Amino acid sequence: MAAFGTRSGSPRNRGGAAGFRFALYALLSVLIMVLDQRLDWLERVRFALQAVTYPIEVVLNSPVTGWHWLEREFASRHALEAENQRLRERLHELEMRTLRVDALAAQNAALIGLKNALPPVAERWLPAQIVNIELGGLRQRVLVDRGERNGVFRNQAVLDDYGVVGQTMHVGPWSAQVLLITDPDQDLPVQVERTGLRTIAVGTGDPTALALPYLPANANIRVGDVLVTSGLGGVFPSGYPVGRVTDVHPDAAQPLARVVAAPFAHLQTDREVMLLWFRHSSPAAPLKERAGELTSGNPSIQPLPAPKRSRAAARPPSRARAAPPQPSRKSSARAPAKARSAPAPSGPRKP
Repeated sequence: MAAFGTRSGSPRNRGGAAGFRFALYALLSVLIMVLDQRLDWLERVRFALQAVTYPIEVVLNSPVTGWHWLEREFASRHALEAENQRLRERLHELEMRTLRVDALAAQNAALIGLKNALPPVAERWLPAQIVNIELGGLRQRVLVDRGERNGVFRNQAVLDDYGVVGQTMHVGPWSAQVLLITDPDQDLPVQVERTGLRTIAVGTGDPTALALPYLPANANIRVGDVLVTSGLGGVFPSGYPVGRVTDVHPDAAQPLARVVAAPFAHLQTDREVMLLWFRHSSPAAPLKERAGELTSGNPSIQPLPAPKRSRAAARPPSRARAAPPQPSRKSSARAPAKARSAPAPSGPRKP
């Protein structure tokens, strides 16, 4: 019987058993390798073990995989939100730039239209922007951003690219008030382009209508006639378009006809207008007057000598000689009768 705390068996027996197990395991390993190399039967075992262990591997790796997926999702979401914000800012910037470009293009087109609409008599022109409007029933006026420092003066012609707008009324250092042609206090000398009939166009307080209250009932005017400036009054040149006749109501019981015209100028939508300076040497330039007298003139215009006529041209035309009167039928018929009734002479008279 072995004593307590001692191991049974000799070391030699234990060493022999360990060597036998090693040899057995080595022989088994070599046998398995040879069989796997020649018969390939371990591939099926490996496939079965992989099918069994894959779900376990997936379950074990799921927390880590899920965490990485959440990190990617949140990172992608933040990146997309940042990119969307950047694109929104870029879009807003492009929209503002587009609006500025459109506004500049519209202003450029308006300026080109104003320049193309300049009358030939104009010497200089100044574009002005409308900064305030007053289109009431009693006042039809606008405020422009050009004043005395820009050379603007009182009673200066104001036009747009469609027709007459009005004239300056109150001029300040940096701005000027324009009295529109539709203001009730405005009287514009005009004439009918078709007939040359001159009259006065009066504002009605309506930016779409002008009145012609001084035409007689039998005046030669009809719907569709074009009204142009007559050149009188000393403000506007002659021949510039004012409006078109839209309504004519002649009344036999009234001495005057009721005539209404629509102005050509876009008084309700204009943003830019032009102030004009005219060449005073042009015959179409308006003439300034004060107290019934012209303030300027052309002293080089003097009387011209009458052209001399030749003697043939000065001699009065000679009258043709009068033809002798032809005897009438009655006298010619009576003459032979008298000749037959007269006695023929018998012979020479004796002394």
